[in-house]
Amino acid sequence: MKSSVMLPFLLTVAATLAAAAKMSYDGVKVYRVPVGAGAQVRRVNSIAEDLGLDFWQPANRKGVFADIQVPPAKVEGFLKGMKGFEVDVLHEDLGKSVEKEGAFDVYADGSANKTWFKSYHSYNDHLKWLRDLQAQYSNISEVVSSGRSHEGNDIAGIHLFGSSGKDNKPAIVFHGTIHAREWIASMVVEYMTYSLVSGYAENQEIRGFLDKYDFYMFPIVNPDGFKYTQTTERLWRKNRQPDESSSCVGRDINRNWPYRWDGPGSSTEPCREDYRGEAAGDGTETKSLSGLLQKVKDRQGLKLYIDFHSYSQLLMTRELFPILFGLVELGARLTNYLVAYGWTCDATPANNDELQSLASGAAEAIRAVHGTTFQTGPICSTIYQTAGNSVDYVADVVKADYAFATELRDVGRYGFVLPPNQILPSGEEAFEGVKYLLQNMK
Repeated sequence: MKSSVMLPFLLTVAATLAAAAKMSYDGVKVYRVPVGAGAQVRRVNSIAEDLGLDFWQPANRKGVFADIQVPPAKVEGFLKGMKGFEVDVLHEDLGKSVEKEGAFDVYADGSANKTWFKSYHSYNDHLKWLRDLQAQYSNISEVVSSGRSHEGNDIAGIHLFGSSGKDNKPAIVFHGTIHAREWIASMVVEYMTYSLVSGYAENQEIRGFLDKYDFYMFPIVNPDGFKYTQTTERLWRKNRQPDESSSCVGRDINRNWPYRWDGPGSSTEPCREDYRGEAAGDGTETKSLSGLLQKVKDRQGLKLYIDFHSYSQLLMTRELFPILFGLVELGARLTNYLVAYGWTCDATPANNDELQSLASGAAEAIRAVHGTTFQTGPICSTIYQTAGNSVDYVADVVKADYAFATELRDVGRYGFVLPPNQILPSGEEAFEGVKYLLQNMK
């Protein structure tokens, strides 16, 4: 009797330990394949599906690059299938790249300064850094939270305001790392936060921004997934919310927003990376964020919203999510600034001309910093169709004056595993783009 009771317990423990084992990427390669005509799209997708390979960037139409992760045992079969294609290597050994990226600097409590941007950091250190930064600038900021994640982690942020006080000016909301593996997004949101508070005392332009708007900055809005990328699976994308209909875990928060949900560009399959969830807006983090956004809008108005992503340097309005991943030569730096809509390529928001003009101006401001080129346009026609995304929801339901998504670096040789030496330039150029928006919004 005793052994029969213990056996299920031991099996559960073993399963838990197995699930928690850190995934090895040793010897894994990441290839980039330029895709031409429709027949090539079908061939690349067929080979990847037959071999069970993961896409970093999909072969979703002609004229793009497909970035494909290939384990050692499948390299020979993949290259055989790709005969006739011009195949290049992004990561010769992904394990080594992940190891270098994950060499976090030790964060000393109380040292919220620019040295933070020399490396990536753990979730707990991100929380400490936010608290320390707020303590240094307590007269113009407060630590805030949009709630708790599915696993109970704090979705922490910082509220910035000027000398005229808080909650009485139009609001601006920035957030990052809604997709867990996109580490650079959290660092860029934090760089902009640091630049705003540290520049307030002596920089007249920055003082003007904070005296005119309230800023709500949320570097990591998918903390469960983010922690999982650091402890278990570096390239995990979704949250960590279980699904009643499947043993697969997680939903793509950026396919779960309760507007134009369950359409093209999202999956009904719980094991897929772009799984839309069991019901519109059923993600714990989705509920938390949508509630915060509506509360802010009702209280003070929502002037500007930006959802920061990587990789592929895009600045999107709601229409621009579908086409832009990798339309340039390997090694060129091209990103995206995107506008609504993602759910359809056949409609545009009422203020589309102004959105496109602002996105183009921001892209020029970004390029002036380090030469990084951002393409702009609607989400759907620029990268791919995406039902249930944040920008469409914020634009049409919350009704922010301006809503964007931006795809940060890299389309060079790194993809999601962006070296730490790219953090500071990514932040510098992104902040110049945001400054352009702040200077030119009506």
